[in-house]
Amino acid sequence: MNEPTAYHRTAPVEVHHPAPITPVHTAPLAPVQPGNIPAVASVVLPDGRVVTGYAIEPTKPEPVAARPPVSRAAVNMALGGVGFLAVCGGLFLLTAFITALTALITQLIVLAAVVFGGWVAVQVFSASGHGGGTTVNIRKAVIKRSHFHG
Repeated sequence: MNEPTAYHRTAPVEVHHPAPITPVHTAPLAPVQPGNIPAVASVVLPDGRVVTGYAIEPTKPEPVAARPPVSRAAVNMALGGVGFLAVCGGLFLLTAFITALTALITQLIVLAAVVFGGWVAVQVFSASGHGGGTTVNIRKAVIKRSHFHG
């Protein structure tokens, strides 16, 4: 039980000591003042307190890169393409309207022919069905003719 298992065995530890960095400049470092020191501003508040500090210029946004001008020819081509598509769409709608109107007129003509043909059929079949209307008896006409001439 006291013997270490494969997971608990420890590997030999290697210790690394960092090497010190040798400075390149051996001259002592001296503080350097900036070349242009901004003026210190003092502001007197309404309650009499004085606030002193450096004036900070507001940050200016970076200038926006100028957009290249759009070519007049490109604008004309784009507008021409839009106009062409509009004309094609209009012609397509006009063609569809004319086709639908032609189909409607054709159906109306067929409907009128069917109604008129039905009316004619009713007139023909109703005349032979009853005694009303004009009937011609060919035998009597021949007899009358023969009798009249004879």
